[in-house]
Amino acid sequence: MPIRILPQQLIHQIAAGEVVERPASVIKELVENSLDAGATQIEVDVEDGGIKLCRVRDNGCGIPKDELVLAITRHATSKIANIDDLERVATLGFRGEALPSMASVSQMRVTSRETGSDHAYAVDARDGSISEPMPAAASHGTTVEVRELFFNVPARRKFLKADRTELQHLTRQLERLALSRFDVGFVLRAAARIVFNHPVATTEQQQQQRIAAIMGDDFMPHVLHIEHQAAAMTLRGWICLPTFARNQPDLQYWYLNGRVMRDKVLNNAVRLGFQDVLFGGRHPAYLLYLQLDPSLVDVNAHPAKLEVRFRDGRHIHEFVHRTIEQALRSTHAGAATSHAPTDATSILAGGQSIAAQSTMSMWPMQATSQKFAGEFSDAVRDRSTEHAHQYSARLNTDALKIDVNESQFVPPLGFAIAQLHGVYILAQHTDGLILVDMHAAHERVTYEHLKAALARGNIPMQSLLVPIAVNVTTSDASLLEEHAALLSKVGVEVERHGPTSMLIRAIPVLLGRWDASELLQQVLGELREHDASLHVERYIDEVIGTLSCHTAVRANRNLSIPEMNALLREMERTVRSDQCVHGRPTWARVSMQELDRIFMRGK
Repeated sequence: MPIRILPQQLIHQIAAGEVVERPASVIKELVENSLDAGATQIEVDVEDGGIKLCRVRDNGCGIPKDELVLAITRHATSKIANIDDLERVATLGFRGEALPSMASVSQMRVTSRETGSDHAYAVDARDGSISEPMPAAASHGTTVEVRELFFNVPARRKFLKADRTELQHLTRQLERLALSRFDVGFVLRAAARIVFNHPVATTEQQQQQRIAAIMGDDFMPHVLHIEHQAAAMTLRGWICLPTFARNQPDLQYWYLNGRVMRDKVLNNAVRLGFQDVLFGGRHPAYLLYLQLDPSLVDVNAHPAKLEVRFRDGRHIHEFVHRTIEQALRSTHAGAATSHAPTDATSILAGGQSIAAQSTMSMWPMQATSQKFAGEFSDAVRDRSTEHAHQYSARLNTDALKIDVNESQFVPPLGFAIAQLHGVYILAQHTDGLILVDMHAAHERVTYEHLKAALARGNIPMQSLLVPIAVNVTTSDASLLEEHAALLSKVGVEVERHGPTSMLIRAIPVLLGRWDASELLQQVLGELREHDASLHVERYIDEVIGTLSCHTAVRANRNLSIPEMNALLREMERTVRSDQCVHGRPTWARVSMQELDRIFMRGK
């Protein structure tokens, strides 16, 4: 066919494919316009999953009569005026394509009454033609009706799903928008039946009720509240504890300057913040709000405005990553006394804050050395016992009771009284019974000691009496030689010994009987894949995690009371000690009230 200019109507229908994917897309665009118009109440009515009808009614500022036709004209907008506005977009979108695109693939009516006006007017749009404004009956605000979506584009309509499926997509989309603005009320009706009604939420309790209604009742009891500001950025919201991690990323909500969005940079930053506490294949749950200078982000990089482009993505990634990591560092037993679990199945339930301060300065025990990573070696046991006796001396060993008359001396995890089946430590606290998984707890303590040594750059190394030769390819040998300095930082010294041979001259002390050549092959595989020191260091973190698991005290190992108390004290001073390296909980509490309820005391 010859080259020719397409008809305007066909151009609009093609453009609609970028903006209008399904009824949920229509609702998103219309509700965002309502929010930009200053609405405090938005009502959405749909029929047949939104295919037959999508109606959005708001109480915003309204549209003047002489601008109604322009509102449905391509590339017309009230949200920018010049190139400077383009670089600092503070609204939810301005592309000027949404309404014209919808009008090209539906039967649309826009009815509006401007604030302060005594009259409302409406315009109809169909097949590219727009009527003149006509008088209408309406309250202040704007109502947009989109009927028979894709009625004139059969190829698009046949790809829509069943009405119930489209309603589910539409509901989730509107719920995401409802979480972006607690100062706005949202109502969704389907075939005159109320699907949900979220009134304006001004108090913290009302906001939590909206969050629970949308994200589930189990979300809020497992969250950490975070709020951190640096330079021109603020990150606030809620992240769930690793023990609430999901099998799929279905509870991950990001808002940038009030905009619903998805972004790989931000998602990766959160996951990196969870890397020390998240079990493989699990996904964190969170509801996060990022505020930053509009000039630092391009919010119109995506036709549907779902993705953004940061001017300095690395800086923002680092800010989010460090904020999340710091929040999770506060989840240690020493800082969690007032937020301890209320039962053994609800691990650390209840709104801790990133600002929570450690109380470990109260406890005189000194930190153990890296040798604590061994299986309670004699040297560590002696050193730990010396400090543990400061606490265990308060035990009545005959009756296995604690003198709690002077409760100010009782540490957060109490005092050990027994060991159950060689797996769990039972400790008595003023408020009840503490249960500790000794392997999981020791694994976390060991891991954090190794991480600290790695950060200081002094992981103990042992030189091999006879270097180990490892055969590799020529390119792999060059790769290892290039990164020899990095490997030395993590306790591995290698030296090239011919075109296809490497010598391992030193390994980390804690490697013990591990196969050094196997470790080198694992690191080499990571180097081949990423060829970047940052990724290799992250991989070394995983190796450290594996070492911690294998060197932690094993189940069925009988510990003395002083040894158990020493481990409890280490947990209280160790960051992230509420979860092991794999994200499992390390401890739980059964309160006296629960015990009394079990045995029906007082009845």
